Amino acid sequence: MSRQVFLYDPPDRFIAGTVGLPGRRTFFLQATAGTRTTSVALEKTQVAALAERMEELLDEVVRRTGGNAAVPAVAPNEITDTAPLETPIEEEFRVGTMALAWDGEEERMIVEAQALVELDAESEEDLAEAEERLLQDEENGPPMLRVRLSGAQARAFAKRALDVVNAGRPPCPLCSLPLDPEGHVCPRQNGYRRGA
Repeated sequence: MSRQVFLYDPPDRFIAGTVGLPGRRTFFLQATAGTRTTSVALEKTQVAALAERMEELLDEVVRRTGGNAAVPAVAPNEITDTAPLETPIEEEFRVGTMALAWDGEEERMIVEAQALVELDAESEEDLAEAEERLLQDEENGPPMLRVRLSGAQARAFAKRALDVVNAGRPPCPLCSLPLDPEGHVCPRQNGYRRGA
């Protein structure tokens, strides 16, 4: 079966969002262009890593071009998106691998999110070889979301993504583990329940 690529070049909207209550949230990347919407599920840590790496890549582009690239230093207020995810949310796939690149000619950030794939391998060497084949297979690889963003769109995405990640449960002031609404068993309190 040939690879399905969900291409948005450029998207009308590209955001990270969640469904559910803090502590039980499901994270999504969602790209929209016209009436077409693609939603892919991923882990909270993947959203945080993506946003942080996007910021780092944009900062590096600004540094290397001496500030001549069309990349704002911070996310522009006029394109800030605080609206919820488009519904209904239909998960196309769960993200396994992500990649970022900067297209210097077009001055666009390229974000790729590839579906999670389970590989069978008998050794670490076989696993590495199978992963490499999978990444190189443009025709028959797993489904992929590919989004091309301007510098401003990438800054706005990264800001919102970090805000979404940080909107979860507050950390315990003693142990830094997340506090549930009913409290948690704090290791620093020798197992006594601590309220929120």
